[in-house]
Amino acid sequence: MPDNPKKRGGRDRKKVSNQDHELHYMAQELGVSWQQVAGAKRATGSNNRNTLKAYIRKKQGKGLR
Repeated sequence: MPDNPKKRGGRDRKKVSNQDHELHYMAQELGVSWQQVAGAKRATGSNNRNTLKAYIRKKQGKGLR
């Protein structure tokens, strides 16, 4: 999240923070629990949305969009 919430750029949208609402949104988008999203962040060491999606897909063994 940016320091100023009125300034929203593309870079901020490519990342997932540790805030509850962002973890829950990502979990709902992928059909997994928020704990799995948090675990993917820890396992990959990344907060990049695409990296997390790829990791979760790989762990589930099926192609999600």
